[in-house]
Amino acid sequence: MADETPTRSGREVRKVALASLVGTSIEWYDFYIYGLAAVTVFAPQFFPKTSTFTGTLAAFATFAVGFVARPIGGVVFGHLGDRIGRKATLVTTLVTMGVATTLIGVLPTYATIGALAPVLLVVLRLVQGFAVGGEWGGAVLISVEHAPESKRAFYGSFPQLGVPIGLIASNAIFLVLAAAMPAEAFSTWGWRIPFLLSAVLVLVGLWVRLRIEESSEFVAVRRAGSMALPLASVLRHHFPQVLCGIAMFTGITGIGYMAATYTIQYGTSALDLPRAPLIAIVLVVAVLEVPLILWVSAGADRWGLSRTILAGSLATAVVAAVFLPLLATGSLLLIAVAVAAARWASAPMWGPSAALAAECYPTEVRYSGASVGYQLGAIVGGALAPIFTTLLLASPLGMPGAAAYLVLITLISGLGALAADRLVRRAGTREPTQAAA
Repeated sequence: MADETPTRSGREVRKVALASLVGTSIEWYDFYIYGLAAVTVFAPQFFPKTSTFTGTLAAFATFAVGFVARPIGGVVFGHLGDRIGRKATLVTTLVTMGVATTLIGVLPTYATIGALAPVLLVVLRLVQGFAVGGEWGGAVLISVEHAPESKRAFYGSFPQLGVPIGLIASNAIFLVLAAAMPAEAFSTWGWRIPFLLSAVLVLVGLWVRLRIEESSEFVAVRRAGSMALPLASVLRHHFPQVLCGIAMFTGITGIGYMAATYTIQYGTSALDLPRAPLIAIVLVVAVLEVPLILWVSAGADRWGLSRTILAGSLATAVVAAVFLPLLATGSLLLIAVAVAAARWASAPMWGPSAALAAECYPTEVRYSGASVGYQLGAIVGGALAPIFTTLLLASPLGMPGAAAYLVLITLISGLGALAADRLVRRAGTREPTQAAA
C-alpha cells in the first residue's frame, strides 16, 4: 500500500486485532444463530401453512434476505467509515446487530400474530444483514491498517476468525439447549435463548471496541480532508477491483454456508438424521479451523496472497465435487469428512482474502470498496448457494448439476484473486514486502 505506516508497538497491534476478533465473533454469532434457527425451527414457527419443501425454501429465503441488505449496509457504513472513522462505525454496527438479534428472540410466532410474524422476521433479518454489511469492512481494515506491512495477511485474518468462532458459539449453545430440554420445548421457546444472549455479548463487545484507536493511515487521510462521496470514487476509478472482490468472495462464502448451514438442513429433512450430531460435526470442524486459518494466513505473508487463495480455490473445487455425494450417503462419518474437507480446504481462501481486499483500494475509499465487493460476493455465493443447490437437486440435473455448480463458484474465487493481484501490481500500491504476492 502506498500509505506511510509508522511503527506501532506489538501490544497495540494485538489489542486492535483482539478488538476486531471479539466484535466480529459476536456479529457472526448473531448472524449464524439465525441460520441455525432457519434450518431447525423457523419453518413450523413462522411458515406453518406450507409443505415441508416450500417451508424449507421459505426459511432459506428469509436467511438469504439478510444477504440482500448486506451491500446496503456496506455502502452506508462504508461511507461513514471512510468519512468519520472505522471505530465509531464499528461500534454502531455492533449495537445495530445486537438490537435486531435480541428482538428476534422476543418475536411472536405465526400462531400468535399470523402473517405479521414472518413479515417482522424478514424486517429484523434485513437489519441483521444491514449491520453485518458494515461490520466486515471496518473490522478488517482497522486490523490491516494497524498491522506491520510484513504481517498484514496474518493480522487481517483475526476478524476473519470471527466467522468460525461465531459458528462455534452458535452451534455450541444450540447443541447444549437441544440436549438440555425436550424437543418440543426447544421448538416452542428454547430457540429464543441464543437470540436473547446477544444483548449480553454486545455489551462485552462494546467494552472492548471502545478501548481502541483509529489507525494512523486513516487519521492522516482525515486530516487532509475526507472525500465527499467515497462510493462514487470507487465505482468511477476502482470498479474492476469491485468485480474482483465479488468473484473472490463468491466461492468462499458459498462453500462456507453450504458446510455450516445447508448440511444441517439437508441431514435433518432429506436424510432424517438427528440434529445434535450434525451440529456437533460443524462445531468440531470450526474449532480446528481457527488455528488453520491463522497458520495459512501467516504463510500467505511469505507465499503471496493470490497464490495462497488460488491454492485454496483449487483444493476446495476438488472437495466441492464430492461434497454433496458424501452428504447423500447418510453416514455421519462421511458427512463429517465432507464438512471438514470443505471448511478446511477453503481456509487458504478465507484468511488472506481480507488483506488482498484491503490492498485493492487507497485508504480514503478502502472501507467502501472492500465492503461492497465482499457483500455482493456474499449474495452471489453465500445467500444463493443453499437455494440453488436445493433447486438443482430437485431438478432433472440432480446431484451432478448441483455438484458442478459448487465447483464453478469455488474456481471463480481463485480467478478473482488472481485478477485482483494483477490490478494491485498495475497500480503499484503494494509494499515491497508483499511484492511477491
